[in-house]
Amino acid sequence: MTPQLQLAQTLDESQIAEFFRASVGDWSSERRYYTLPEGETKEMESLITIRFLESRCDELQNLSQMHHLPDSVSLVCGAQVTWDSKDVVKGKKQSQGSTLFGVLGNTLYRDRGFATSKPVTARYYFSHSQTLCLRTEYNGSVFEEELKLIGSKYRTRQTIISRAGEQLMIGQYLEKRILVV
Repeated sequence: MTPQLQLAQTLDESQIAEFFRASVGDWSSERRYYTLPEGETKEMESLITIRFLESRCDELQNLSQMHHLPDSVSLVCGAQVTWDSKDVVKGKKQSQGSTLFGVLGNTLYRDRGFATSKPVTARYYFSHSQTLCLRTEYNGSVFEEELKLIGSKYRTRQTIISRAGEQLMIGQYLEKRILVV
């Protein structure tokens, strides 16, 4: 690895660690999903809890094993996200669960994807110091996500799901901090 590439990866890892730390806490998330091209809309509310994970913690070691990373490689940091969602219109519980994220270089290792329970990876970069961009590809689909911290009390998110070059769904989120852990 060239010194410049190693420096860039170290900066990326430092920036995402800072982003994860700034995201720690409980969030109320208002979500709207648009199915394309019909334009059908689904509104959701979620309670999200984000926890920072230090390198070599049990969760990140398990995540490394899921991705068959060598024992000599440690994920730099990570986050655990848990959620409990309900459909706003129907007032009915929609889903609940958790997912793990681990960082190495400019790759984000995940224990599950948006539409699969299998481990996936995403490439990430920062378009701005407070804006994390992810690109995840599996099963012929592409998931492009943008997460933006706005001060210490708000986050916005947008997800675009595409298949074969055609956009299928857009998700937009406004998240309000409830509690810092």
